[in-house]
Amino acid sequence: MPRKRAADSPARDTHLGQETLYVGVDVGKRSHVAGFLSSTLLTRHQRFEHCPTFSFENSRERFRTLVDRIQEYTPLTQVYLLLESTGHYHRALMQYAQELDIPVFLIHVQKRPQRIMKTDKRDALGLANILYNQLAKGIQVDDPLQAVRRLAPPTDAAARLRGMVRHHYELVMECTQRKNKLTSICDELFPEFTRLLKNPNLPTALALRERFPTPALLAQASFEELREARGRTNSVSDAKLRQLKQLAAQSIGSKAPARVQGLVFEQKQLIAELKLLGQHIEQLEAEIVQIVEQCREGKILTSIPGIGSQAAATLIAMIGTIANFEHAAQLKSYADWVPKVAQSGSSLDWTRLSPRGVRQMKQTMYLIVWRAIQWDADWKEMYDSLIVRKCRVDERTRRLVGREKVIGRLAGQMLSVIYALLKKDYELLDQLPLGATLPEPQLYDPEIHRKHRQGHYRPTKPGVRPYGEIRFPGD
Repeated sequence: MPRKRAADSPARDTHLGQETLYVGVDVGKRSHVAGFLSSTLLTRHQRFEHCPTFSFENSRERFRTLVDRIQEYTPLTQVYLLLESTGHYHRALMQYAQELDIPVFLIHVQKRPQRIMKTDKRDALGLANILYNQLAKGIQVDDPLQAVRRLAPPTDAAARLRGMVRHHYELVMECTQRKNKLTSICDELFPEFTRLLKNPNLPTALALRERFPTPALLAQASFEELREARGRTNSVSDAKLRQLKQLAAQSIGSKAPARVQGLVFEQKQLIAELKLLGQHIEQLEAEIVQIVEQCREGKILTSIPGIGSQAAATLIAMIGTIANFEHAAQLKSYADWVPKVAQSGSSLDWTRLSPRGVRQMKQTMYLIVWRAIQWDADWKEMYDSLIVRKCRVDERTRRLVGREKVIGRLAGQMLSVIYALLKKDYELLDQLPLGATLPEPQLYDPEIHRKHRQGHYRPTKPGVRPYGEIRFPGD
């Protein structure tokens, strides 16, 4: 007789007392499946695939039912919950569990093994088994993507900024798409336009294109009408307007009436959409700047060279809370600025940046490092010294090869600075008694870090013995 599974079976006959219960949840769009695992349940059911499961819908009422089912096994203080990071579908359950002070762990979406049977219940129990093995048994995994990590609730600023930063990124991408379309329309209708106005999508150029959508209309317009469409800006002189009028009269752009009519209609809508997107981006950036200037993380990050309000907002939103990272190396890995090394004998030996991590955060760090090099003398000095040591000159082109390695090195050290300042501020707030006045956050001090680079390193934590010569943030 095949063994009957304990799926959705009552838990009243298996109360675990003070034993820890490990819960894995297979997340779906409308419903989830939870799998329960513990030492007692494994002893009773022999294999983790036979342990109990519970199906519930994605609603607050059913979340409450899940909590009731868990409490039939053990108190909530003895529960660990593991979720896969699947888009946005897991966030409601994650927030609900954190409100109840249930420790929530996250793991990357796992590749399911090829086997005869694959069900949501088996997947949920597989997640519970992963959590049990790593926390209860202490089993280590060689792939970081299979490691579970506890997720702390984000700070208030991070919770507010996460959606805004993502929306800002999407709006900028949409603006770029529309500008590309407007450029292609300009090249087809009036290709000579860019001889005088290099960028056909600047405000003055768009004003002229909106008022005179075709070269024929622009050629027929009077000089006063051109000046009126230009506005009060001085970016386009009167001489350029006269030259533009002459080019329009001799343009080789598309002349087919049907095609021109379609392009004009499309151009009109694209210009209107671009203006609306620009207004939304301005409103969004103003709100983001206000949040960054008022929060502690924003004050700390903007004190570091190269980090402006928008870059600080991206870092705050992506990090969530520095409590999620035990050391700086985890933050570097999360930001996708860690080396990936492959070595096997003498036939395979290379090092490059790992493709893992958050792409938006990696792009932000790349821009931050370049700004720091341009604006700060200390970071420029580090860049110049690393260029000499790590880059080689291409004999054919006479150009330096390997600048990306230097940028990666500086980005990693910049993240170490970010981690040290945010972690120190987090620990300071965590040790404050309830109701105490919040002290001002410690900001980036270039003089301290300059001393670190010269070998005069002093640990920020009391009771820690100083090491030997450490060059921080560069060597």
